[in-house]
Amino acid sequence: MIKELWAFYGNRIAVRDAYEWRDDAGNWFRSYGNENWEFGGDGLMQRRFACINDMPIKESERQFHWPLGRRPDDHPGLRDLCL
Repeated sequence: MIKELWAFYGNRIAVRDAYEWRDDAGNWFRSYGNENWEFGGDGLMQRRFACINDMPIKESERQFHWPLGRRPDDHPGLRDLCL
């Protein structure tokens, strides 16, 4: 998954994200989304709204390639990948 900050103001943050996954049949998908987070005075998230869309892709269309775990720092972000 790749998340990028989209906007922020006061106690609210908006992020964009995308991730690639496959189902039990081996079909690949890319999921795109937007999340809006609102934080309380204690610094904890008090509201989260998310919208996620799944798009079937071919394995050859995958753009996220790294070993299981944290995304490497030098891997392109969403903007760099034109997503």
